[in-house]
Amino acid sequence: MTLFRAPSLIGPLVAAALLAAGCGGGASATTSNASGASGSKFAGITAPEIKPAPPLALRDSVGKPVNIRDYRGKAVVVTFIYDHCPDVCPLIVGNLHAAQKELGPEASKLQIIAVSVDPRGDTPKTVKAFLKAHQMTGRMQYLIGSRPLLEKVRSAWHIVARSSPKKRNPDLVEHSALIYGISASARITTIYPANFKPAQLVHDVPILASQ
Repeated sequence: MTLFRAPSLIGPLVAAALLAAGCGGGASATTSNASGASGSKFAGITAPEIKPAPPLALRDSVGKPVNIRDYRGKAVVVTFIYDHCPDVCPLIVGNLHAAQKELGPEASKLQIIAVSVDPRGDTPKTVKAFLKAHQMTGRMQYLIGSRPLLEKVRSAWHIVARSSPKKRNPDLVEHSALIYGISASARITTIYPANFKPAQLVHDVPILASQ
């Protein structure tokens, strides 16, 4: 499994402490189990520089236009995954599902957005099956699109993705695997590794939704 350093969007201080893991057949998710900095009010990592979230406007897996701007006033988490990932992506989605469940009524303050890193493999049919299997149907926006559209979004969000060089697993995609926490004012505020604890997001969502 290839490890990519955390994208420059979150700054060198966080990049030095946080690794984003790429998916790999049979490999385990080995991202840093980072927590909020000492004295931070967040359980996740506070972004070293609070910046406006980059543009994010695509169609979801059922063809509905989705624009992150429409969720101003809510806490938003954004992650980049693919639906046939064998390890890291299911871990991320499982933790997001657990956090939603633990939030209870507070879950109404949270919007989850996943963006595909595999334009060829992620189809409306496969995404539908993935969402059903992970009990996330209607609970998470899963955005797909053409390669040029997805590459444009990844570039804006400083996400790395590439096909696995391993010939025995040609369908694997190695990619940056972390979660951005976006405040109600549409600013990147917190960062979470792939193996974040659901309790971290449960703690942070009300704060993000109030900012």
